[in-house]
Amino acid sequence: MKSLLSPQPSLPTHVTEPRTNLSRSKVTSSLRFDRDRWIGRKKCGLTLSAVLDPATIDQFGISESEFVNPAVSTSYRSSKLPKPNQTVLDAQARVCTGPTQTKPLNEDQAFKVFDTILRSARGELKDEEQVSKAQLGAFFAAMTIRANAFPEATQWSEGEKHAVSNFWPHLVRALPSDVIFIADPEGSIMGVGSSIGPQYVGNGTSDMRLVGALREVLAGGHLGYEEVQGVLRDVLPFKFEDDKCSSGVSETLLSAFLIGQRMNRETDRELKAYCLAFDDQLGLAPVADVRSLTHYGEPYDGNTRFFRSTLFVAAVRSCYGESSLLHGVEWMPPKGGITEEQMLKFMGANTRLTPLQAKELLEDEELGFAYISQREACPSLYSLIGLREHIKKRPPLATTEKVQQFVKARGREAIVTGFYHEGYEEPLLMLMKRRGVHSGLVVKGEEGALSMTTKFRSANASKGLPVNYCSGFRSLSMDSAFELDGVSRQNFKTEVNAKDFGFEPTDTPRTDRSVAKNIELGLGALHGQKGPAYDRIVLNAGMVDHLLGCDGAEDVSTALDRAREAIDSGKALKKLLNYIKVSQKMR
Repeated sequence: MKSLLSPQPSLPTHVTEPRTNLSRSKVTSSLRFDRDRWIGRKKCGLTLSAVLDPATIDQFGISESEFVNPAVSTSYRSSKLPKPNQTVLDAQARVCTGPTQTKPLNEDQAFKVFDTILRSARGELKDEEQVSKAQLGAFFAAMTIRANAFPEATQWSEGEKHAVSNFWPHLVRALPSDVIFIADPEGSIMGVGSSIGPQYVGNGTSDMRLVGALREVLAGGHLGYEEVQGVLRDVLPFKFEDDKCSSGVSETLLSAFLIGQRMNRETDRELKAYCLAFDDQLGLAPVADVRSLTHYGEPYDGNTRFFRSTLFVAAVRSCYGESSLLHGVEWMPPKGGITEEQMLKFMGANTRLTPLQAKELLEDEELGFAYISQREACPSLYSLIGLREHIKKRPPLATTEKVQQFVKARGREAIVTGFYHEGYEEPLLMLMKRRGVHSGLVVKGEEGALSMTTKFRSANASKGLPVNYCSGFRSLSMDSAFELDGVSRQNFKTEVNAKDFGFEPTDTPRTDRSVAKNIELGLGALHGQKGPAYDRIVLNAGMVDHLLGCDGAEDVSTALDRAREAIDSGKALKKLLNYIKVSQKMR
């Protein structure tokens, strides 16, 4: 741990016993689920009393009558979203990815996929069996980019070549012109000469810039900052009606563009264009009168396996004046996992706050943290959820939406986010610096989230950067955040070993998409119950404080003890319950 900002961290010498006035019997009862109320029902639903004891509910005046929500993350997917064709979606999972991760289809898989596409194009498949326009755009963009730009190992397999030679003569007569353009933009890939691709310019003026950009992307090339911004301006707002964007842009072309940029691995200038493209639409962010504000950019598609701790970490940090702004969505593909919005909604909090209302909650000394949904903060971007499900893999927006400032602060600002694929840590830090914040931190947490773990790393761990790898920067003075030459910033890279700070190695608690289980673990920890969930909340609160250079966190041990005291005193639990109560009153 020598590379941490505190060169000789001292180990915590004691563990403070809980000082909360909530008895252990109440803790036990608050975490006991009345299984008869929900097992066997078609729609899983739990009321707030399933995770909080009646005395606690009465104490904070929380109304539970209006709030009965699903207990599993998959239940939060909107029934209004059309489902993609599963056969093609499975193929997209294999081929709509990077030059080293792509897994070419074998002959049986390829024949099944192309047969499905042909039958759909001929109108032989109905409803959810149909292959959507977005799927066609994403799948054929992937095939074209692989043929034009990928290394030999991830180009077309012999099985894919055989399937194309058999099906393309039929597909070229059945598919719309925008799909044919994407599949064979120069008329040279598919083996059957066609003038459609080379001559295609789109179906209107709104398509023209996008088609021009796509020609470069489909060839494996990159775009400039202004080119990406121009395309995004043309298609804003992202609101789809009757298979058309409200701006008139083809959903097929847009899907191909988004997945194509990700497959080519975006450059810094392309990511910057995506990150800043929505600032004009958002307008000036409200400014909260707080001395410190940390923006938490968790992956919007949530956790499917392990405990997600950030909501509870925010409650802890608020106890000693470190305000946190969380943002995300209720449900997001491809993972469709547990999100902060699901947990807050489950517990009865208002998840439809505007940035201005979030500012008020941040300034409230009884709260000190807030959550904003992309639905309220950026509706046009939120409307892309359906399309994102149909392109299967994460688009560039999945990276840049984590680096947003929906509310700003008069004091110091920091951004924390997670990453999974090596190589995205530096672009994320670049975007944070471009935002002008004083400190920035990227964490390789479990599932690509930003939570560090106390789990012991085995010798058989996967190659690449390890879980708990952190990289970041912090400014040396309040006035230096906007200096972009790097002179005023202290950069750091480290791997956090929780054992160095007195934590016993433990496996991360599994939640397996259960929103109720995640809440149970988090509330149990905030009640003072020691264990893996408690340790992770303490570790992530204290270590983030230290790495960001927060006041009073220069020493790691002191920062961790401060987080423990916030929990053991009952303050953190009170903050969370106050948030639920106060947010309900904001309409």
